[in-house]
Amino acid sequence: MNSIIKKPWGYFEVLASGKKFLVKKIMVKPEGILSLQNHQNRSEHWIVAEGEAEVTIDEKITKIKENESIYIPKGAIHRMANKTKKNLIIIEMWYGDKLDENDIKRYEDIYKRI
Repeated sequence: MNSIIKKPWGYFEVLASGKKFLVKKIMVKPEGILSLQNHQNRSEHWIVAEGEAEVTIDEKITKIKENESIYIPKGAIHRMANKTKKNLIIIEMWYGDKLDENDIKRYEDIYKRI
């Protein structure tokens, strides 16, 4: 069984991984917001399994609903927010040559992480 990693906005669980990919289940609690961030070594694909996500990619804000997806290019400044009263479940796939949790540069974070 995969371990659940708790975060201030909810939690994530790694579901699968390979040489150039990693798949996570992410739960964002109501009013939870991930940091505004980017990655140098990976792109990401987000698929909404439950709920509705407000996604910022560079200057563009998009709402995606259940069974919809969005692509975040490598290097793009992005964030995910749950502006609803229900939990948001996202399936996230990383793709890149180097897959590392520390490949993150934060620009804003409501939870004051660096």
